[in-house]
Amino acid sequence: MDARSIVMGLAFALMWSSAFTSARIIVADASPLFSLALRFLFSGLLGVAIARAMGQSWRLTRGQWRATILFGVCQNALYLGLNFVAMQWVEASVAAIIASTLPLLVALASWLILGEKLKWAGIAGLLAGFAGVAIIMGSRISAGVDPLGILLCGIGVLALTFATLAVRGATSGGNFMMVVGLQMLVGAALLFAAAPLFETIRINPTWPLLLAFVYTTLVPGLAATLIWFMLLHRIGPVRAATFHFLNPVFGVTIAWALLGERLGIADLIGVLVVTAGILAVQLSRRPAAQTSA
Repeated sequence: MDARSIVMGLAFALMWSSAFTSARIIVADASPLFSLALRFLFSGLLGVAIARAMGQSWRLTRGQWRATILFGVCQNALYLGLNFVAMQWVEASVAAIIASTLPLLVALASWLILGEKLKWAGIAGLLAGFAGVAIIMGSRISAGVDPLGILLCGIGVLALTFATLAVRGATSGGNFMMVVGLQMLVGAALLFAAAPLFETIRINPTWPLLLAFVYTTLVPGLAATLIWFMLLHRIGPVRAATFHFLNPVFGVTIAWALLGERLGIADLIGVLVVTAGILAVQLSRRPAAQTSA
């Protein structure tokens, strides 16, 4: 893995992890589904405009259209929609930890459903990762965290796991920015339809809301998604997913620093265990020929 790939992976992990804190700020002053739909509308239109300015085509490959629709539905509408709703009741750090189980769930499903071989180190990593989540969730549940919020975050990460497995190999063909923009517009359309059905639309204009909305739209929304697609194309899904081991650390730390969310001993132990588990799983899934890179 070259230096550019490492920088891209670190940037993605930091941007992706910060989204939970900015989302928590947004839902304090705006209804979650409607605000997320607006974010996807602006991000999607900007992404498509940038793609056209770069000379990228509307003509996507069949795999890219599949990725566009699946990620629009599963990542944007379900995963992020459910997370935004859940963060009315759960802390950003809790949502970040649950979302960080994505590489563990992808590895587990690949092993049990798709028949992918998993070394003993990977199995140990799975057990450690889920044990770390249990440590953190046990501590938070005893402190009174809302179980509905945890359930919604859990369903969301399962939806993203399905999308991740379903679009393997669909990043070829270029037009990355166009794919990013279009899949956000798919999410926007679905969420604009769902918002009036499931919530009372409200917007309380404040400076924190404006700043968080702009940041979420441009950085985790547009830039992080583009970097992720480019990273998948550059080094493949197995290597790229290794950077997810940083998400528990970044997510909890950012929520603690910006929102003042508590960070107890159980949280620290759990985060370290989850991080080690994710890293062990991802390293064990790499083909032998890649381990020397």
